[in-house]
Amino acid sequence: MRNFIQPGNSLAIAVPYATGVSAGQGVLVGALFGVAAVDGVQNAMIEAQTMGVFDLTKEPALAIGAGVRVFWDNTNRRITATAAGNFQVGIATQAALAADATVRVWLNRVPAAGA
Repeated sequence: MRNFIQPGNSLAIAVPYATGVSAGQGVLVGALFGVAAVDGVQNAMIEAQTMGVFDLTKEPALAIGAGVRVFWDNTNRRITATAAGNFQVGIATQAALAADATVRVWLNRVPAAGA
């Protein structure tokens, strides 16, 4: 097909954060969420994985069950189970205990409950 560009598993994005981003951290640009493949300073173009399963930093003291929809808290740059004010990024593939620093997330923009 002549107009095919790429599969979209990763995309080049500009780092939106003043403190930059490290490889493996989540990054949100508008409605596009991905996991940084490399370190980058603010406004640098980096590759971000938009598909796959990743261990991402989660809200401290929060237990998340397997199969739970998870959201990106862009202010604190971490995964949460709180929908209000946050951006849905996927589903937890494994349970994470409150003491865990990360949660395993399948990046999947699923519709809101009941949609």
